[in-house]
Formats: sequence, C-alpha cells, structure tokens
Amino acid sequence: MKTVFEDPARLKQMKRAGIFSLALLVVIDLLIPRDHAIFPWDGIPGFYATFGFLATAVIIVVSKVIGHLFLMKREDYYDH
Repeated sequence: MKTVFEDPARLKQMKRAGIFSLALLVVIDLLIPRDHAIFPWDGIPGFYATFGFLATAVIIVVSKVIGHLFLMKREDYYDH
C-alpha cells in the first residue's frame, strides 16, 4: 500500500492545494488596509506569504545539506 506521498495523483493534488493556498493568501493580503505599516515591507502585498514560503524552502535545503554532510553514513559503515 502506498503512503500519501508515494501516490503521484495525491501528490499532485497536494501541490495544487499548496499553490492555491499561497495564491489565496496573496489575494486576501491585497484586501487588508495598509494604513499603519510599521516596517517598509509591511506595505508590500503578499510579502509575508512569499517570505514564509521562501524561508520554509531554505530550511528544507539547509536541513538536507546538513543531513548529507554530517549525519549520513556510507552503506558499508558497519561492515568494517
């Protein structure tokens, strides 16, 4: 039995749902008034949705690099 992430059709659905969610956040962000922006980037529509997505992507990439460099061992590590 395949898990949720191994089924290509389900994975495609999940990707579409994620993209739709991000687009919806940007649209909702356009409707929020920007009268009291404290920081310069507070006035940019969709900034926090984009920032959150990019920050998550960077965390994943850095975690994979750390895992490959420091945590993973060769397949024959215990054979010696």
